[in-house]
Amino acid sequence: MWFRNLQIFRLADAWQYSSEDLTVALNRGLFVGCGATDQMARGWVPPRGAEGELVFTQQKQQLIALGVEQKLLPAAVVRQYAQEKLEDIEAAQGYKPGRKQVREVIEHMTLELLPRAFAKRGLTYLWIDPVNRWLVVDAASSQRADDAIEQLKLSLGDLPLSLLKTKLAPATAMTQWLADGAAPEGFTIDRDCELRAVAEERAAVRYVRHNLDSDDVRNHIVAGKTVTRMSLTWQDRVSFILTEQLQINRLTFLDILKEDAERQAENADDLFAANFSLMCGNLEQLLAHLTEALGGESE
Repeated sequence: MWFRNLQIFRLADAWQYSSEDLTVALNRGLFVGCGATDQMARGWVPPRGAEGELVFTQQKQQLIALGVEQKLLPAAVVRQYAQEKLEDIEAAQGYKPGRKQVREVIEHMTLELLPRAFAKRGLTYLWIDPVNRWLVVDAASSQRADDAIEQLKLSLGDLPLSLLKTKLAPATAMTQWLADGAAPEGFTIDRDCELRAVAEERAAVRYVRHNLDSDDVRNHIVAGKTVTRMSLTWQDRVSFILTEQLQINRLTFLDILKEDAERQAENADDLFAANFSLMCGNLEQLLAHLTEALGGESE
């Protein structure tokens, strides 16, 4: 359940939903799997599994989960079956089908093949921190996060929020940290980074498991490149990749935190609660310190 990627949003107003209110709202959009001709289905599921509650709450922190099912139907397969059908049509009418006819055949074959397609399921977790007004989606891509937010808006009717914005752009800050050879207090620079030129070609250089405190790295900055991704560790507890879009990827909680959770737990439910509590406690502090390191929140 430990989050791996953070798409970070700010709630515009104080969060008005108790766990009971949120449960009522999410019940309007419960997950139902794909029908025979559906390509995708989304809906809310209990984050702890089928027997759990729809909203998991621990020390005012809320966790919800969006279930997603998608039919796997490659376009190449549709084209293959459609081509066979189009050849039969051409033989019957004596001339090639027009664009409209081709489109209709492809649509028909898609509907015909969907009931036979395999379905892939996944979960997207959302953490809501009413105290500090954070809403964080565990998603590697902004599109997946946007899909989850849109589904939440459908359930709630209204959700005033925005992406976190800081006074100092992450790319500017990371470039300065790398040039100085030091990150802000509480953070350390690790061994991965990506630098890109601002010119039209956007030439890039990547370092993986490499010593970044070297002249050849700094020479790229002198030449005009800026840092777009950088690996950092916070308080020797959490390591991550910070991106120029202020996203956090490859989030890793160090083993000592997970060992603390295991010592507190007597069963699977206790372990889930302990993991969530420790994760929230650390992420609250990390987000606050990172925002401060980037010059504070932009109005």
